[in-house]
Amino acid sequence: MVNEEQVMQALQTVEDPELEISIVDLGLIYAVRFEDREEGKHAEIDLTLTSPGCPAAPEIMAAAHRAALQTDGLDSVHINLVWTPRWDPRVHATEDARMDMGIWD
Repeated sequence: MVNEEQVMQALQTVEDPELEISIVDLGLIYAVRFEDREEGKHAEIDLTLTSPGCPAAPEIMAAAHRAALQTDGLDSVHINLVWTPRWDPRVHATEDARMDMGIWD
């Protein structure tokens, strides 16, 4: 049975093209929810971006969709672009990602 950890592993391969850091490490994935549908297992993924005006939004969302679909046991995926809570690297990013961005706190 597919779980959130497996989906997050698949999403780990997707990088923000400007920062060259995984969207998982940046903390851009807010939630992964599963639904059983007639056509199989479905995932709803809440993803945010580093800024509302991010020019790479379509690229990141498409890459996240493709990566999540590679998860064994998952038949369909929908990426929801969300803005709440507002992304803050000091709150959402991993320690390694913060160091890569030069955030030392």
